[in-house]
Amino acid sequence: MQTIQVYYISLSGNTTSFLKNLDRYFQQEYQKKLKYVNVKNLVKDGKSLAFDIKKHYFAFLPSYLEGGNGIDTGDTEILTTPLRQLIAYSKNREYCLGIVGSGNRNFNKQFCLTAHQYAREFGFSVLDEFELKGTETDIKRIAEKMDRQLTEIPV
Repeated sequence: MQTIQVYYISLSGNTTSFLKNLDRYFQQEYQKKLKYVNVKNLVKDGKSLAFDIKKHYFAFLPSYLEGGNGIDTGDTEILTTPLRQLIAYSKNREYCLGIVGSGNRNFNKQFCLTAHQYAREFGFSVLDEFELKGTETDIKRIAEKMDRQLTEIPV
């Protein structure tokens, strides 16, 4: 069974919950499984334990911002920097097939803003977005997009 690598951040558990359901769906529908690593667990003594990534992966990122409205203020990332540090390390950005953002639509312009900031900074696409723990429709749509990205990898 093919394994799909995912690096992500989950603080409240919503993104982890989404990935568990996405993994289940991938196994049932695509005969592929996710290997997902919460990079908040790769922090020791306040420092990210970055390493070289040698295979393609996807990133999943909730938005945690410092308040404001996401336009004039409130566009500064907080709590998710270990993922930024991992992607920025060495040539890791080159292996990212895209990022999926999550958040709460109640935050209007800040919804998934961090994922869009990463995409601009690192030069990969935002594959999709979902709210909170996501829905079954989100899982199916995102799985399809991820699978499509995997089939487009040059050999």
